[in-house]
Amino acid sequence: MNEKEFIVLMAEDDEHDIMATRRAWKANRMANPLYIVNDGEECLEYLYRRGAYTEPASSPRPGIVLLDINMPKMDGLETLKAIRESLEFRHLPVIMLTTSQAEEDRVKSYDLGANAYIVKPIGFDNFSEAIRTINLFWKLVELPGGKG
Repeated sequence: MNEKEFIVLMAEDDEHDIMATRRAWKANRMANPLYIVNDGEECLEYLYRRGAYTEPASSPRPGIVLLDINMPKMDGLETLKAIRESLEFRHLPVIMLTTSQAEEDRVKSYDLGANAYIVKPIGFDNFSEAIRTINLFWKLVELPGGKG
């Protein structure tokens, strides 16, 4: 199978989840580089190369965004809405990866154009398997704009 490499941008404010994601990346030997921002505002700064991300080397274009819903400053739903309103990023795959099991959050995520909604599994092994599966799925999917 042809290995596709793409940047994964994760917006997550919980340090435990960030550490678990990095551990899962390493445990699953994922080749796709992982970049992490801590809230929705920082995610948009990264995407639009503003503030600390003005240098392209510090903000390579992601092929996928993983968004938590519950973040400070700008939550994941507001961030998703901003991404989908942008001509530049409206086709960028966005996966909501969250602890929220609320039907309202799930419905609103899909209404705003999320490509998937995944509730973070409990326990490292389950979480690691979910991360591996997400990565494998998006390696198989043909992404827009030649990213896959």
